[in-house]
Amino acid sequence: MANFTTVSEFILLGFRGGPGVQTILFLIFLILYVSAVVGNFGMIVIIRTDSHLHTPMYAFLQSLSLLDICYSSTTAPRALVNFLKEDHAVSFSGCAAQFFFLSLFGTTEAFLLAAMAYDRFIAICDPLLYSVRMSHHTCVLLVLASYLCGVVNAVTQTTMTFRLSFCGSNEINDFFCDVPPLLSLSCSDTFINQLVLLGLCGSIIVSTFLIVFVSYISIISAILRIRSVQGRQKAFSTCASHLTGVCLFFGTVFFMYAQPSAIFAMEQSKVVSIFYTIVIPMLNPLIYSLRNKDVKQALKRSREKLFS
Repeated sequence: MANFTTVSEFILLGFRGGPGVQTILFLIFLILYVSAVVGNFGMIVIIRTDSHLHTPMYAFLQSLSLLDICYSSTTAPRALVNFLKEDHAVSFSGCAAQFFFLSLFGTTEAFLLAAMAYDRFIAICDPLLYSVRMSHHTCVLLVLASYLCGVVNAVTQTTMTFRLSFCGSNEINDFFCDVPPLLSLSCSDTFINQLVLLGLCGSIIVSTFLIVFVSYISIISAILRIRSVQGRQKAFSTCASHLTGVCLFFGTVFFMYAQPSAIFAMEQSKVVSIFYTIVIPMLNPLIYSLRNKDVKQALKRSREKLFS
């Protein structure tokens, strides 16, 4: 299909409002982004330096923290720059690169959360064989498999989206390059792309969510069979943080991509986009530290070493 107009750049419209509103948004984004980077980097440092946390569960959590830093860094820096200047142009290749990495890290995180659910399932439902079934080699394979799935989805979505013809307006009604607003700009027939968006993203969300759902059904069943109240509380406490993170991630991503109307609700999707690209990466270190006894103890040991 021939291009009617060669688009060399896109304009990120971002959020409406004058200089005052843009300044407020800049401060909000800056606080959220710095908190996300500092919190997740701190989590990585704690896990790597505390030998008590050198377990499969925290190896996955360390990978999740690295992903959250990368994920938020894909959108937040450019958004911060755009809040302070009038020129919101992004090159065609720059837009494609941002879209690729956004798809890569987002998909990888979905599969990593599923791997973490499987880890909790083995730990609670088959504790005697946990060290065998969740060896270091297995953890590495699960993390690499998560990234491989991310690469496959990112390559597929990026290739299909940026081979479309773009003519007329080049203004993206969002603060980053994402597939719904890009499809709305194309003068090509996007029916196949929308089917792939719904089918591929929907299958990723549903498959990873099913892994989490089945794992936690088994976990809850195993916990309910524990006779002592203290034993049930201890078992559930090892899953509560992950379950909270899963609900936040899958809830927002499903709302964004696994519905046919996602391409039309642009203004509404901007708010949701902030939540899953910046707010969730900022919240994850809090969720996994404030509600995790092992991390709390690791923080306490770190403070004792610093002030001793």
